[in-house]
Amino acid sequence: MIRQATHEDIADILEIFNYNIRHSTAVYLYEEQTLEERMEWFEAKMNAGEPVLVYEVDGKVGGYATYGKFRAYIAYQYTIENSVYVHEDFQRRGIAKALMIQLIEEAKRQHYKTMIACIDASNDGSKHMHEKLGFTYKGTLEEVGYKFDKWLNLDMYQLKL
Repeated sequence: MIRQATHEDIADILEIFNYNIRHSTAVYLYEEQTLEERMEWFEAKMNAGEPVLVYEVDGKVGGYATYGKFRAYIAYQYTIENSVYVHEDFQRRGIAKALMIQLIEEAKRQHYKTMIACIDASNDGSKHMHEKLGFTYKGTLEEVGYKFDKWLNLDMYQLKL
């Protein structure tokens, strides 16, 4: 089931996010977040009218997706950047794709024009999923991140809504 996240989901969302900080280059952060930080993030999303969708599996959050401003300047007001993460126990079940389909529909309802995906260049699964949903590759930013003692490249994808 896909639904809007609630405060009760934040601990599960935090678990997924922190796992990705510790074990992947999907998040270019080094330090795990606290429950308080993730609550503040959630409140900011709600205040901005930005969705936080969760995919519920047997009462547990199996994944989540959201979007936010691409850049702060007013001319970018119709462009958003997406984020989608799946719990390590629920990967490769179509959860990310299902969440993204709903997220794209929500972006259209809110009259956005463009959705951007910034994906670590080594994340072939995410790139493939975005391409299947109509995102087009727009280029690679080389060596823009540094994590796990290596330089990271960021692939940029765009979906015109």
